[in-house]
Amino acid sequence: MKSHTVEKIGGTSMSDYAAVRDNIIFHKQAQKEGYQRIFVVSAYGGVTDLLLEHKKSDKTGVYSSFAGAEDGSVWRQKIAQLRAKLFAINEELFEDTPLCQRANAFIGERLDETEQTLNDLERVCEHGHFALNDHLITVREMLASLGEAHSAWNMAELLKRDGINTVFVDLTGWNAEKHLLLDARIENAFKDIDLATCLPIATGYAHCTEGLMKSFNRGYSEMVFSRIAVLTDAREAIIHKEYHLSSADPRLVGIGNAVPIGRTNYDVADQLANLGMEAIHPKAAKGLRQKCLPLRVMNTFEPDHAGTLITVEYVSEKPSVEIIAGRQNVYALEFFDQDMMGSMSRYGRDLLGIIERFKVPLISKHNNANTLTHYLVSNLKNIKRMQNAIQELFPNCEMRLQKVSIVSAIGSDMQVPGILAKTVNALAAANISVLALQQSMRQVDIQFIVSDDDYDLAVQSLHRSLIEVHDHGEAICAA
Repeated sequence: MKSHTVEKIGGTSMSDYAAVRDNIIFHKQAQKEGYQRIFVVSAYGGVTDLLLEHKKSDKTGVYSSFAGAEDGSVWRQKIAQLRAKLFAINEELFEDTPLCQRANAFIGERLDETEQTLNDLERVCEHGHFALNDHLITVREMLASLGEAHSAWNMAELLKRDGINTVFVDLTGWNAEKHLLLDARIENAFKDIDLATCLPIATGYAHCTEGLMKSFNRGYSEMVFSRIAVLTDAREAIIHKEYHLSSADPRLVGIGNAVPIGRTNYDVADQLANLGMEAIHPKAAKGLRQKCLPLRVMNTFEPDHAGTLITVEYVSEKPSVEIIAGRQNVYALEFFDQDMMGSMSRYGRDLLGIIERFKVPLISKHNNANTLTHYLVSNLKNIKRMQNAIQELFPNCEMRLQKVSIVSAIGSDMQVPGILAKTVNALAAANISVLALQQSMRQVDIQFIVSDDDYDLAVQSLHRSLIEVHDHGEAICAA
C-alpha cells in the first residue's frame, strides 16, 4: 500500500523557515502521520534571480553577466553580491552559532569552486579553438544547482536541530564521479533511505545527462519533484506555495473574492501553464498523469485548508467556470497573404518553423481563409527579428503587430448553455472591446483577446459575473 508523500516547497515559502517548520513539518507530525514524506526544496526567494537573471525584469545575474561577455569584473562582482546574500540568509537562520559557520563553509566552498571554474573557462575560451557558447548550458546548470543545494542543506540542518531525523539528499552531482540519467540519479539517492524513520530533504535541482535546463529552464525543480514522486511510488504529490490555487489572482479581484478551487484535473492545469500560471510544468505533470498520481496544491500559511487536489479523472459535478486567468504583454502577430487560400497547411508549417527557430513561446493562434494570427511571448527585439525572417520567406505578405492580453475562463467542464454570450456580455458591460476570441470543442476554456490596458478590468468583470455570483464557501469544490 502506498504510504508516503513527495512534497515540494516553493522559494517564497522556503524564505520563511518558521512557517515551513510549524505549518508543514510539525503540523503533520502533530497529526501522528510520522515520517513517510520526502521534501524537494527550491532555492530561497530571489536567489535564482541572482544566480541566473531576474525572472521578470531580466536584470543580469552571475550567469547572464558571464554569458553576455561583459567585463569579467561584472560577473565577479555578481558572485561577491551572491555570496553576501547567501551568508546573510545563513546568519538570519542560524544566528551567530557554530552551525552558521558550517553553513557558510558548505556553500562557501561551492561558491569558491564555481568562481574558479568560471575563471578557468574564461581563460581557456580566449584561445581560438574554444567557444564559450559550447559551455554555457553547463555553466547555467552548475550555477542553478547552488541555490537548491544551499536551501536543502540549511533546511536539513535546521530540522535536525529542531528534533527531526533528516538527511540531506544532494542530487546536484557536485563532484560526482560519473554522469547519470535523471531517473538513475534519483533511484540511487533514495534506494537506502528508510522513509519510516527518516525525513529526506532533496535538492530541487538534479544533475543528469539529459540536462534539465535545456527542456525546463527554471521549471527544473518541478521535474525533479515529479520524477521522485513517480519513481518512489508516492501516495500523493504535494506542492506548498505561498498562496492557494484560486479562482483568480487575489491581487486583482480582492482577497475576499478569490476562492480556492478545491478540485480540478490535469487538463485545467495544462491550460493554466499555457498562460504562464503554472500549478506544475506540463512535462512534469505528464509523469504524474500517466501514473494516475494525484497532485495537491496547498497554501503554506493555511495548513488546515485541504488546498486543491488535481487528478486525472475529475470533472465538476455541474458544468461551471473554475478559474479566470490570463496573460499580459502578449504580441499578436497577424500574417496576411492572398495566396494562402488553399495552402493553409504549408503556410502554417513554415510560420511555425520560423517561430520555433527563434524560440518564441506560442500561446495560441487563430486563422481564417487568408490570415494567420499567432499570440507570442517574447521581447520586442526577438519578435522583430522573427518578422524579418518571415518577410524574407514571404515577400508579398502583410504583417501587423499588436500588443494584447489574453484573458481566459477555464473549467474542467464548461458545457454551460449560453456561457459564451454571458462572458461576452460581462466584458461589454465593462466597456471592453473583444479583439478576438476562441472556444474549443473540448469545452475547458474560452480565450478572449483584449487590449493590454483592459487586462485587469477584464479579469475582474469575468470573475464577478461567473464566480462571485455563486456562494462557493471555502472552495469551489471541496478537496
